[in-house]
Amino acid sequence: MQNVRLSVEGMNCASCVGRVERALLAHGGVKMAQVNLATQTAEVQFEAPATILDLSDILTRTGYPAQIETFTFNVSDMSCASCVGRVERALMALPGVVRAAVDLAAETVQVVVIAGLFSEQKLIDAIKTSGYTAVLAEGDAREARKVDEARHLKSQLILALALTLPVFLIEMGGHLIPAFHHWFAMLVPVQIWRFVQFALTLVVLIGPARVFFVKGIPALLRGGPEMNTLVAMGAGAAFAYSSVVTFAPALLPATARFVYFEAACVIATLILLGRYFEARAKGRTGEAIRHLVGLGAKSARVEQNGLLVELPFEALSLDDIIHARPGEKIAVDGIVVSGESYVDESMMTGEPVPVVKSIGAVVRAGTINGNGALVYRATGVGANTQLAQIIRMVEAAQGAKLPIQSLVDKITRVFVPVVMALAFVTVCAWLFWGPEPVLQYALVAGVCVLIIACPCAMGLATPTSIMVGTGRAAELGVLFRKGDALQALGDVAVMAFDKTGTLTVGRPEVSDIVMLAKGGSDGDEVDLLSLVAAVEAESEHPLARAIERAADARGGARPEVKEVTSLTGFGLKATSGGRSVLIGNIALMEQNSVETSAFQEALDALGARGVTPVLVAVGGEPVMVLGISDQLRPSSKRTVQALQRRGIKVAMISGDTQSAAKAVGQILGVDTVLAGILPAGKAEALVALRGTYGPVAFVGDGINDAPALAEADVGLAVGTGTDVAIESADVVLVAGDPQAVLTALKLSDAVMRNIKQNLFWAFSYNVILIPVAAGALYPGFGLLLSPMLGAGAMALSSIFVLANALRLRRVSGVA
Repeated sequence: MQNVRLSVEGMNCASCVGRVERALLAHGGVKMAQVNLATQTAEVQFEAPATILDLSDILTRTGYPAQIETFTFNVSDMSCASCVGRVERALMALPGVVRAAVDLAAETVQVVVIAGLFSEQKLIDAIKTSGYTAVLAEGDAREARKVDEARHLKSQLILALALTLPVFLIEMGGHLIPAFHHWFAMLVPVQIWRFVQFALTLVVLIGPARVFFVKGIPALLRGGPEMNTLVAMGAGAAFAYSSVVTFAPALLPATARFVYFEAACVIATLILLGRYFEARAKGRTGEAIRHLVGLGAKSARVEQNGLLVELPFEALSLDDIIHARPGEKIAVDGIVVSGESYVDESMMTGEPVPVVKSIGAVVRAGTINGNGALVYRATGVGANTQLAQIIRMVEAAQGAKLPIQSLVDKITRVFVPVVMALAFVTVCAWLFWGPEPVLQYALVAGVCVLIIACPCAMGLATPTSIMVGTGRAAELGVLFRKGDALQALGDVAVMAFDKTGTLTVGRPEVSDIVMLAKGGSDGDEVDLLSLVAAVEAESEHPLARAIERAADARGGARPEVKEVTSLTGFGLKATSGGRSVLIGNIALMEQNSVETSAFQEALDALGARGVTPVLVAVGGEPVMVLGISDQLRPSSKRTVQALQRRGIKVAMISGDTQSAAKAVGQILGVDTVLAGILPAGKAEALVALRGTYGPVAFVGDGINDAPALAEADVGLAVGTGTDVAIESADVVLVAGDPQAVLTALKLSDAVMRNIKQNLFWAFSYNVILIPVAAGALYPGFGLLLSPMLGAGAMALSSIFVLANALRLRRVSGVA
């Protein structure tokens, strides 16, 4: 019997408590479930077949998920996909680990666990049992470790090259130029030269190449051979055979007394060279994160006791009043309290045009102030700035494992044992059917099979593309909160948009001013609008603010109004200059005996376009009709058309009336308009769309969009929306522009295409070259691959995959 206390999210009443308890108790093996609303926890007593993960799944399905926490560790000495699988399996064996994803490119593992069940040390210990060293990742420490690793590899490579070059040049020179061979043999006796080769090669293998044996042999003894095992066995076999020829030649036939010291040390040196270039390339895959981190300001000028004091970023606090000079970076998130300036937000949103900021505007850490001076109050500091949150999102996405990776995992789990078996079969085949000297040919072919096989390329194929792709996406204003959305976006058949705040600006504005017979000149229009604004100033309705903004933009003076009365459901009634003023709907006009026929033409025209009419009568006479609508975003129509050209159906979901939503849908040209949908019905609407078309994505911004964002196969939240919506989404569009959907799709296509290219190369390389290494070309062409060429090809294979992934840094956004 086990007891566990789980933190539960989202409970707010006794009904929630009862629902959670019933759901838990209904599962087999759960003996007791007590939920505390005040502490937001569930105490559960259970036994087999129930597990902690089962309990977590139950809570998630019930709608009250267990809280989880994420740890990221730097893991040393991983070199191929076999290492990845071993670390992940060790962590997933712990009850309560929800997910463990190794990023071979970054040499990190991201572990998602049910909150409160694990300490950092327990997870580190689990990683150690799989044969690797782990430390908790700490931002810059990881980068410093990468630099140190590359520096160490470089020094080891230089040493290996210095020791290998004499052996390689003299041996290969002798093969290529017989006269050189004879001259050197007269200068240095053959046996003495073999002793020298033995010494130089031994230093290479126990020095720079020691890592292959230290890691590879224990892995073999644990029953989990990996890349280091193949290199250790290949180089070790060549060295051991050559040592026997050097010190005990009588044990071998005279026809097989050849040494391969140059092969052993060249193999090790070439693999070290490949790993050095690989380390440098891996460092470049993380440039996006380093770029984002570098956006932050190092210090800021803060008001303290009437003085401006320069403080480091770490010392800034909430509500600090901070001064930003022209050209300076905004240090933290804040709200402008004085000044006006244009701010370059392109590094966050991908939008190249600076945005004007004045009193009340929000500024974000990392953006760059223009030519004006700004004073702002800090609202988010340290880890709570949007920049810090973006960095965390990108890091989380970079550690994701896509569904396409499952095939790779299955293959790489058995890859190294299969290669070892193939090497054994190759040696046996040459011993039985090969020409003389059979032992020599068998050794060369067997070693070449071990060396040329490259699980590294397969292990790097997916994570490097994800790492570079999600980093580039962040630079373009698209945050993949969940990396698997990269693959899911490519399968989307229908893109559904929330209307208000997503396709539209989300703020009503006066779009039409229709002057009636009594309206007269433009001057009358300004005067009448100012009169209406004076009355609406007494109202709390959102439409009133739109009318006030329209009047202020025209600069008219507001007259004095008296006796303003709000008539709920009808409008407003007031007096100005001794005349009655009526502002509202047609029912208000009818109640006050105003002739409504004058309004009809304008009502029909505005109604056809889904525009809300506001009727105005002064002194009992119809004088004006104002059309108020939520303006479409400038890029909305272009986005819809671009999606349709890609073969994606476009739907619009709105709570508006059928006529209003249909009018907007016709302007945009969407395929499906779903109107009158209540917040709770949006998720159901997506289920219906999925049944008709296939996988569905949803773009929204509000609290009421959160269920739909969670229900969609891919949820895309507009970054200007609510925190609840963003937390429910798979992808965040930072700029709040629907056109960013196209950038997300473009990046999804580019990353998936890049992954497939990498996987094709990695698999094709091994499928083609392993048989060649075994001697498949020898019967027909007399060609047998040299182990040194095999080592070079293996090193180049990983470098090719990394170089191909780095091409994603050049992907541009959709303009």
